[in-house]
Amino acid sequence: MLGPLVVAGISIEEDKIDELKRLGVRDSKSLTPSRREALNRGIREIEAEIALVKIQPSKIDKMVLRGEKYRRLNYLEARTMAEVIAELRPDIAFVDSCDVSCDRFRRQILEGLEFSLPIISEHKADKTYPIVSAASILAKVERDRCIRSIRRRWGDIGSGYPSDRKTVVFLNNSINSGANLPRFVRKSWRTVRRILETEQI
Repeated sequence: MLGPLVVAGISIEEDKIDELKRLGVRDSKSLTPSRREALNRGIREIEAEIALVKIQPSKIDKMVLRGEKYRRLNYLEARTMAEVIAELRPDIAFVDSCDVSCDRFRRQILEGLEFSLPIISEHKADKTYPIVSAASILAKVERDRCIRSIRRRWGDIGSGYPSDRKTVVFLNNSINSGANLPRFVRKSWRTVRRILETEQI
């Protein structure tokens, strides 16, 4: 709801997967912030290529509010995943599908590439493949840092997610103030739109 969406990728030789396992990488959502930071350092010490792309709220809003069916947020993530893959150019890519159709997500990634490669697109891939777990940790750490940067200027905005009461309170206060919403607010998010609509009644 607040801040950028971060997509990360990591490319390593197959024989280094065991190093990721020894580090203890797993789904970033199941880890504490301090553990994610420690794993982030460990991942970066392994001989690997890393790519990070941040999608700013204005771009998210444009796609969500104006996009056609199957050409909204999931499509934006697929095309951003294609950017990451294009930078890393792996022999095979493992991706965590945010689309209900893993095959559609895979095809949309391929549409954004100028070359072809095998893509393993699965739900909860960050729980199945250490390489995807590592990428999810890199992305989450970068997003956490973005939120901390916003917090230094704007105060306690919470985690930036709709489930966080502090984030919702911050958003309510921002809307009630009558000022324009900060640029880091994703205005297309359902929670934001609902609060805005309530204020207009």
